[in-house]
Amino acid sequence: MKKVIVQLTFFMTALLQPVGALADECKQVSFGAVSWTDVQATTATAETLLTYLGYEVSTEELSVPEVYQKLDKGELDIFLGNWMPTMEPILQPYLKSGSVEVFGKNLKGAKYTLAVPTYVYEAGVQSFADIARFKDKFENELYGLERGNDGNALLLDIIAKNDFALGQFSLMELPERLMLHQVKSHIRDGDWIAFLAWAPHPMNEMHDIRYLSGGDEYFGPNLGGATVSTNTRAGYRSACPNVAKLLDNLEFSLSMEGELMNMMLYEFVPGDRAARDWMFRHPETVTRWLNGVTNQKGEAVDPAKLAAEMRLTVNN
Repeated sequence: MKKVIVQLTFFMTALLQPVGALADECKQVSFGAVSWTDVQATTATAETLLTYLGYEVSTEELSVPEVYQKLDKGELDIFLGNWMPTMEPILQPYLKSGSVEVFGKNLKGAKYTLAVPTYVYEAGVQSFADIARFKDKFENELYGLERGNDGNALLLDIIAKNDFALGQFSLMELPERLMLHQVKSHIRDGDWIAFLAWAPHPMNEMHDIRYLSGGDEYFGPNLGGATVSTNTRAGYRSACPNVAKLLDNLEFSLSMEGELMNMMLYEFVPGDRAARDWMFRHPETVTRWLNGVTNQKGEAVDPAKLAAEMRLTVNN
């Protein structure tokens, strides 16, 4: 009986507290990220905001399959890089088991599919079906990203099925920076290359490239038209409602991600510093992201004050 009374007293005390005074108990927040600059940029943005709100934040860089395995086991909390539809085969088993949850879309208007330099496109390679006709020019190779990448998995499936007569091709699996170095050197020398490309990314401005049609069954319609969603481990929304509210609010734009990636890739600015710089210059976006969000202690947040603090860290 005494135990019941103590529990009731604790429950009533919590109910009588002002809502703003209730701290989010999920003080530690863990992100999974992959070695794509866009996901690193958005993760750095979320990590920076949560750090300013008083959370202890960590990020682990993994392959796509490893991210989902850790979300499944509850060893990670959040993944901001759920590119769809290309990740559908990887994500589906976890949705079916209920171990991973999908929040809203954090980016719309993206794309992800094979591309070639414009001089290759103008020479006759305008769709997936055209590649095999020029197999000698391509040296029977396609260029993908890191092992375990969802786009790689689709290209390997195409090769295994001999779709588009690409059964004799091999896939070069490289981290983003090395793959883009190959693109740069091939274009510099006028050589032929077919590679995974996506937007947003500075490569679209740095290089004269064209996306290939015909891959709808694998990469989706509209030249690999894509959206990016936020995923969490099961039960995260109810367990950590304040962080969940921030995740709901976090919607990015193509231009924002492009700016951050350009700073990170070509100006060698660390992701967290690039995020602070961008947020300092766009306080209206920060205000929208923080709508209805408190700090970790449950206290109201002043976006203007937060921007001022970011200015200090950017300038120092």
